[in-house]
Amino acid sequence: MVSIRSIPSTPGSLTYHDLPWIIEHREERCTLCGRCTSICPTECLHLTYRRHRMPQLDILRKKRGSEFRTFTGIRQSTNLTHRCTGCGMCSMVCPNEAIGPVPNANSNRALFHSHQKGEAWKRGGRRNSQVSLLDQISFNRISMLTDPALDAGRHEFDLNTLLGRVLPPEEYLRRQASGEWIPPVREIFPFVIGSMSFGALSPNMWLGLLQGVAYCNEVLNIPVVMCTGEGGCPPWVLRSPFLKYLVLQIASGYFGWDEIIRAIPEMQCDPAAIEIKYGQGAKPGDGGLLMWFKVSQLIARLRGVPAGVDLPSPPVHQTLYSIEESVMKMIQTLSMAWNFRVPVYPKISASNSAKAVLNNLVRNPYASGLLIDGIDGGTGAAYNVSMDTTGHPIASNLRECYLDLVAQGKQNEIPIFAAGGVGKNGNVTQNGMAMIMLGASGVHIGKYILQAAAGCLGNEKNRCNVCNLGICPKGITSQNPKLYRRLDPDQVAQRVADVFMGIRTEMKKIMAPLGRSQNLPIGMSDALGIGDKDAADRLKIRYVC
Repeated sequence: MVSIRSIPSTPGSLTYHDLPWIIEHREERCTLCGRCTSICPTECLHLTYRRHRMPQLDILRKKRGSEFRTFTGIRQSTNLTHRCTGCGMCSMVCPNEAIGPVPNANSNRALFHSHQKGEAWKRGGRRNSQVSLLDQISFNRISMLTDPALDAGRHEFDLNTLLGRVLPPEEYLRRQASGEWIPPVREIFPFVIGSMSFGALSPNMWLGLLQGVAYCNEVLNIPVVMCTGEGGCPPWVLRSPFLKYLVLQIASGYFGWDEIIRAIPEMQCDPAAIEIKYGQGAKPGDGGLLMWFKVSQLIARLRGVPAGVDLPSPPVHQTLYSIEESVMKMIQTLSMAWNFRVPVYPKISASNSAKAVLNNLVRNPYASGLLIDGIDGGTGAAYNVSMDTTGHPIASNLRECYLDLVAQGKQNEIPIFAAGGVGKNGNVTQNGMAMIMLGASGVHIGKYILQAAAGCLGNEKNRCNVCNLGICPKGITSQNPKLYRRLDPDQVAQRVADVFMGIRTEMKKIMAPLGRSQNLPIGMSDALGIGDKDAADRLKIRYVC
C-alpha cells in the first residue's frame, strides 16, 4: 500500500485558479513532444504522472465500480516564482494546438501573495492602466474652403523638428556677423527611439535597432535618432559613422562613460546629442538597476565592472545638489567635451517642479532643450507601487511648461520633448501629434518600438512583463544567448524601417486637413478637441461632444 502525504496548507498556498493566467491543456491532442516545457521562460510547465479514477456503473447488477488509469500529462506550477506570465510561447511552438494561456476570469488572488521574503513585487514593461487621455484627443480644425486642405499623397511636407536652442533671427544674424558662438541645432524626425540601454536590451535587439535607424537615415531620408540609455554602447559604434544617429545618455551611475570619453579623439563624427538623465517617468526619484543575471561578460566589459553583479544607479547624481549646479557643471562640461558642437539637454520625470527646471534652463545659453517623462513611461524593472502611483501624467505637465514658455516669449527658442505612454494602445502617431500640438517639439517612444519591431509580448493587461528577470521569451531583454539568438537583427531592422515609414504617412494624413505642410504644428492647440470637459479646461483646448 502506498501512502500519499497531503501538502500542508500555508498562508501562501495557491491553486492555479488563483493565478492571473491559467494554462489550458487539451490532453487528447497532446503528443507529449515536450516543446512547450522546454521553451517556457518561467519553467511554469512540467510533466507529471497522474492516476485518474474512471467510475463505472453496471446497470444490470446495480453496482458501482471503478477503474484507474495512469498517464503522463502537463501541469501548471502554482509557485509564484514559476507562475505563468501569459506570454503564449507554449502555444506558438505546439504543433497540435493543444496548449495555451488564458486570463483568469476569477479574482487574481496572487496579488495578495506577491511579497515573497519581504521583497515587494517588481515587474518590467509598463503600468497596467488602460486609460489613456491622449487616445481621446481628436484633430478637429479641418480646412475646407478658405484655407484648402492638402493632398497628403502628393504634396511635399516638412515633417522634421529641431533639437537645440534656436536663437531669435536678429540675435542669430548678429552672432553670425560677429563670429560669436552659435548653439548647435540638429534637424531630426520628431519620433525618437527612447532610451533603452545596451544591457537592458539584448545585443541582437540593440543591433537591429541601430541597423534600422541607419537605414531610415541613409536610404529612406527619415532622420530618425536613437537614444542609447545608460550603459554606453559598443566601442566600434563610437568609432563609426553611425554615431551621428545616436543620442548618448549619461545617468547617475555613469556606466559606459569611460569608453565614451576614451573614444572622443577617434570619433569620425559627433553624436546627435547628449542626454543627462535625472529622472524616469516610470519610477521618479528611484535609481535604475540592471540585475546581476543580465550583466554578462560583454556588458561588464562595456560598463567597466565585474560580471555577474547587480548594477544599481543612485537616485540622484552624487556630485550635484541643485538644478542650477547641474546646468553649470554637467551641461557646460559635456558641451566643452565636444567643443560646444553637440546639443546637451536633461531628462527629468514629470512632476510639479518641472516648470522650475525649465525656467532655469531658459536662462542658460548652453541648455539645448528639455525631455519630460510622464508616469506612463515603461521601464526594465520597477516596483509596482512606483509604476502605478508615483509620477505625473505627461499631457498636463507638458502643457503647463509650454504655456510658461509662451508667457516668456521663448516658445520657439528652447524645445520640449515629451515621453511616457505615447503609443501605449497602438495609436502612436495620433498620440505623438497630439503631444506636438500641446507644445512638444517631438516625442520619445520605447515600448511601442519593442512591440512593433520585435514582437514584444508584454501589454498593459500584465501579460509577460518579465523584462527585469532576463527570461524574455522573445530574446528582446535577455542577455542569455539561448534566448536572444531567437531574434534576427535584420528582421528587427526591417520592421523599424516599416514602422517609421508608416508613422511618416500618418503624420501627413493628420497635417494635410490642417492645411499645414511647411512645418510641424507645434503648439497648435486650436486644432485639438476632447470629450472630457475637465481635461479640456486643464489643457486649454476645445471641449467637443
